[in-house]
Amino acid sequence: MYRTETDFLGEKLIPRGAYYGIHTLRAAQNFDVSRQKVHPELIKSLAIVKQAAAESNMTMGLLDNNIGSAIFQAAGDIADGKFADAFIVDAFQGGAGTSTNMNMNEVIANRAIELLGGEKGHYDLVHPLDHVNMSQSTNDVYPTALRIAAIRLLLPLSEACATLQGALQRKEEEFSGVLKLGRTEMQDAVPVTLGQEFSAWAEAISRDRWRLYKVEERLRKVNLGGTAVGTGINAPRKYSYIAIERLRSLSGLGLARDENSIDGTQNADVFVEVSGMLKACAATMIKMSSDLRLLSSSPFGEIKLPKLQAGSSIMPGKVNPVMPEMVSQVAYQVIANDLAITLAVQSGQLELNAFYPLIAVNLLSSLESMAKALRLFSEKCIVNIEAMPEVCLKHVKNSTALATVLAPVIGYEKAARLAKKALDSGRQVIDLLIEENVFTQEEISELLQAQQLTRAGVIGQDIKWQRRDGHE
Repeated sequence: MYRTETDFLGEKLIPRGAYYGIHTLRAAQNFDVSRQKVHPELIKSLAIVKQAAAESNMTMGLLDNNIGSAIFQAAGDIADGKFADAFIVDAFQGGAGTSTNMNMNEVIANRAIELLGGEKGHYDLVHPLDHVNMSQSTNDVYPTALRIAAIRLLLPLSEACATLQGALQRKEEEFSGVLKLGRTEMQDAVPVTLGQEFSAWAEAISRDRWRLYKVEERLRKVNLGGTAVGTGINAPRKYSYIAIERLRSLSGLGLARDENSIDGTQNADVFVEVSGMLKACAATMIKMSSDLRLLSSSPFGEIKLPKLQAGSSIMPGKVNPVMPEMVSQVAYQVIANDLAITLAVQSGQLELNAFYPLIAVNLLSSLESMAKALRLFSEKCIVNIEAMPEVCLKHVKNSTALATVLAPVIGYEKAARLAKKALDSGRQVIDLLIEENVFTQEEISELLQAQQLTRAGVIGQDIKWQRRDGHE
């Protein structure tokens, strides 16, 4: 069963029970490209914007209270996650988000009609444009909704960063006494503790958390009330003040009116800024995940990652570092999304950016996937990592790191000679130091303590050495 709807382009048959209308159907047919729908958080945020608009229009006497109340209730249902299947337009769409706004207007109108006892499609009762879209344009409601959606998704990401930071800091404390080999340029360097390596990762994620927390402030200014190009044409001057006040209350966010709505309508650089902070976090996660994969691999074996699933269909018993790999893939995608956002933002022309849908697709996806990835990474990987102290110490003893550590005490030339001799002979520097009567076994044992080898200062200054260069 169908109903017939008409616009200035002609007629379309709409399923009788559908909450969407002719504008939505045309858009769905025109942009059938990705099977990816508009992000649910953007839909919910846009519904809240429509609620604020309806309340403002009623307050100013522009909208009949019965109609306005029905619109408010209908939009509230959508904000609560209802009627999600009525939003059928592809996420990739021309028109700067007009199709999404039209979809919203029609769903709200038909739900409001239903609440008032009418039949869907009877727009003489509640009209999608004359009533639901009153005092608005896609060009102010869509960017406003996108900012709200981004803030809402930033908050759980910031919390996920905090959770990961806490997990890393607990491992820092747990592994504070595990002496291991530090490496630079993939070569042996000097001793560190495993806890110190975790502390560096924790500090890096702490910076990402702070950046994301602060950038949220940049999203709070909205251009609601600016209508088509930011001048506020076709909306009363007081409307924007009332609407934004209502929007603050409905969203629970500290939103503010953009003092230059023309700027807020045509320039989307704030989304590049947010995406840049996400990219920085992605880079941190790739570095950390790569390090964990290396340290747990067979050449090193200094840590054990949790065993989560079988790693091969052909090699029995193989277990792969799947969580670091997953996080890296999400991070790579975030970096790719950042490029798309940058291209979309720079492509705005004159009074409007037509590529807001591309910004929304990539930014909201990055925010959501990164938050989920970090939570899973904390819960399924970091908290259950085990140290392998004996393996770590073995690598320290088998390296030339001790020659570097002792260079200030025995001299660079002797340290270099001992290092070369160890490499050529395959023997440990420790054995050579004892063999040549540079140090005693007791002194070496005292030296091989994490607190001695991994703190600032010259090794041996706090130890009463018994031997120097083979002499008592």
